[in-house]
Amino acid sequence: MIKPLVAGNWKMNGLSSSVSEINALKEKVSSNSNCDVLICPPATLIMAFSHILKETPIALGGQTCHPAEKGAHTGDISAEMIQNCGAEYVITGHSERRMDHGELDKIVKSQTEAAWRAGLKAILCVGELIGERKADLTLKVIERQLKNSIPEGATAENLIIAYEPVWAIGTGLTPTVEDVAAVHNFIRQLLSDNLGSEIGNNMRILYGGSVKPGNAKELMAASNVNGALVGGASLKAEDFAGIIAAYE
Repeated sequence: MIKPLVAGNWKMNGLSSSVSEINALKEKVSSNSNCDVLICPPATLIMAFSHILKETPIALGGQTCHPAEKGAHTGDISAEMIQNCGAEYVITGHSERRMDHGELDKIVKSQTEAAWRAGLKAILCVGELIGERKADLTLKVIERQLKNSIPEGATAENLIIAYEPVWAIGTGLTPTVEDVAAVHNFIRQLLSDNLGSEIGNNMRILYGGSVKPGNAKELMAASNVNGALVGGASLKAEDFAGIIAAYE
């Protein structure tokens, strides 16, 4: 059995006052939970949150990293810096990074390699645009992104895949459970074919895209869905806990 992961991506949200939400979440998440729990706050809050969440079952992650360990890259943050702040994970290839910063598959691949270099687990995101979906290109897009973004050396321990239909992120729109299952089944088969069945069959595949307490249980029950990558609903402890409760 694959233990699910419910990860919260705070994106560019959160100030020092957000400590109150983390303290509230800490009270709601039990060490006996049926899923792992992760928060990916902005880089400015990782170290502060690491002190609060020490000796709790809630892990921390970064939202992106530069491929290089250090150097003249003003404004960037390396995987080593994220790890040094107390994180265990980092997101790579999120659609907002791909679109806002032009991060192509080859860059995502190098970022994922950097995550492993620093001892972090990578959550590699894939997903189609609305035009690609309407053109029935979803599976081709997913296949290309996975093929070109996953480095050699991937294991079920150091890599997690997150499927996020770009058109569903923050829009309130969600594909049907059957659509989600079809894509996740496709991803599972690709992973098994390309990485071997032992790795591919044990790698976590998360679903992201307007996951909320009201739809989490149904979405998390879909075939080959091993958790969620949650955006806006992860900002409030009560909402995020409601999604985690899908695994109770």
